Amino acid sequence: MNFVKIFFELTRPSHYPPPVSIPIMLPTQTIPRLILASSSPYRKELLTRLRIPFEVITPNIDETSHSGEKAEETALRLATKKAATIATLAPNALIIGSDQVATLDDELIGKPGTHENALAQLKKMRGRCVIFHTALCLWDSRIDQPDLATQVTNVQTFVTFRNLPTEVLDAYLRIEQPYDCAGSAKNEGLGITIIEKIESTDPTALTGLPLIALTGMLLRVNMPLFTV
Repeated sequence: MNFVKIFFELTRPSHYPPPVSIPIMLPTQTIPRLILASSSPYRKELLTRLRIPFEVITPNIDETSHSGEKAEETALRLATKKAATIATLAPNALIIGSDQVATLDDELIGKPGTHENALAQLKKMRGRCVIFHTALCLWDSRIDQPDLATQVTNVQTFVTFRNLPTEVLDAYLRIEQPYDCAGSAKNEGLGITIIEKIESTDPTALTGLPLIALTGMLLRVNMPLFTV
């Protein structure tokens, strides 16, 4: 295969995984077509951080949760469906699908849409922990068998909100207006001020696209991450 591999050998405990093999793109090498199956500007911004050329195609799918479906199951199903929908249009590409579902005591927390709904959400969540399930699917449409073409995972993020007075929450909402965000707060913006604690293995998962998990998937399909 026409790429160079470099290995990072670190002094580490024996239970740590082996060093990662990171492909580096050579000047004469072409990289696979990479497509983000999403209409989210937040996911687009996150993927831009990797500095890998990509396209954005919106998958027009029904995102309604199924009766009796758990939050994690909904997120995984929709992330996979988004990627699968675009895979039918792009037969030789790597397609990224992602979906996020938030829950408070197993109750779904969706996008508020309005100021009134957002304030009601924040009042209900203050002083409590909300679980954000951010599912990720990488679909390699160069492979005909779906079981072999897909990598899927769900990254959980536990967010504890500060117990703040209603007037403070109302003031925050009027400034940032995060009405298109599940949970009514932008952790990458002013919303961080109303959050007490964030616990996750992937810090970008809460914003909508877990980059640590994604880069791991890209490495498994030998996607070059750097150019020389």
